[in-house]
Amino acid sequence: MAAPTLQTRVTPAKVWSRLLLLGPAFVAAIAYVDPGNVAANLTAGARYGYLLVWVLVAANAMAVLVQYQSAKLGLATGLSLPEILGQRLGTKRRRLYWAQAEIVAGATDMAEVIGGAVALNLLFGLPLLAGGVIVGVASMLLLALQSRRGQRSFEYAILVLLGIIAVGFVSGLFVNPPDAGEALSGLLPRFEGPDTVLLAASMLGATVMPHAIYLHSALARDRHGFSKDPLVRTRLIRTTRVDVVGALLLAGIVNISMLLLAASSLRGIEGTDTIAGAHAAVTAALGPTIGVVFAIGLLASGLASTSVGCYAGATIMGGLLKVKIPLLTRRVITLVPALVILGAGVEPTLALVLSQVLLSFGIPFALIPLIRLTGKREVMGIHADTLPLKIAGWTSATLIVGLNCVLIALTLGGQS
Repeated sequence: MAAPTLQTRVTPAKVWSRLLLLGPAFVAAIAYVDPGNVAANLTAGARYGYLLVWVLVAANAMAVLVQYQSAKLGLATGLSLPEILGQRLGTKRRRLYWAQAEIVAGATDMAEVIGGAVALNLLFGLPLLAGGVIVGVASMLLLALQSRRGQRSFEYAILVLLGIIAVGFVSGLFVNPPDAGEALSGLLPRFEGPDTVLLAASMLGATVMPHAIYLHSALARDRHGFSKDPLVRTRLIRTTRVDVVGALLLAGIVNISMLLLAASSLRGIEGTDTIAGAHAAVTAALGPTIGVVFAIGLLASGLASTSVGCYAGATIMGGLLKVKIPLLTRRVITLVPALVILGAGVEPTLALVLSQVLLSFGIPFALIPLIRLTGKREVMGIHADTLPLKIAGWTSATLIVGLNCVLIALTLGGQS
């Protein structure tokens, strides 16, 4: 009877080997704590206190489901979501689909460069345009690491930045903790006027990220490869589930912490609906140390997320157009729109919030095909979604599309 006991025992070596399989989800999770999240969450908390906590909780729950589905698709088929769509769509539809996905990826990249530029301005007083250039150059160095040293080295670098982001945005809560009762009351779903719907759409666009949906299928496949053995695929998919839950749990904590910090320390203070104003208020209320840590977290967010965003754009283009541009070349091209906006003097926080609204419109184009594909046995084999997963996926898509329809109606009606 000794042999079965030895086979089922979890040894330190087995635990370590499983930990080494983790990582792709943490790269994808960077998309969920980018500067767009900072702008949307701080604006929501500063204006409406704890009212929209429920939006972040619901969005994060949907993000866990969506990213797991994306990673599972890559592991079960050996193809990324853009590659599968590229095979199934005709030439004209494929190009149109790529155009909307590229616009969404561009909006993401713009938000991330702007956020990093704002952080450099807060830390060192650099002009925003100069800060944008520096962020672009730094992201090139991160992408060069991925190109030359491989995905694992890139994952380590992103994990370090993710840790800095977490410290930067959570630390303030230990100095001025939120009111627990009011925070719990924010879990009750409700709106207070059209502006809260606009903010909710912005928060949703910042939390459930289209480019991360496209990217994660490629990250998981590239990291683990494709196995013809269904037992190996099943083991990898189970490990990926842990990877996704851990990564998105951390991202969710950071997002909710941003809103709680704004609700507890910034509500009612003039000018806190901008990142610069929020930073000034945080510094005044919680001290210069917390203010510096906050700005460093924002800088790490911009650097990490713009690198991941560029990686996602290359994945989208390669899968849908079957065209591959070197990551560093793509980085230079996609940096231009953000630099134009910074040079034109557009208010950075407004640009960030509006970019997140645009992202929310791109979610259905990534989410609906993903749910359809993962539910098909001819695509996924034994890894096709169970009925509960199908219901959860389609419910999430319905809620997201419904919120966007309400937003369109409010915007066209001039009520936002």
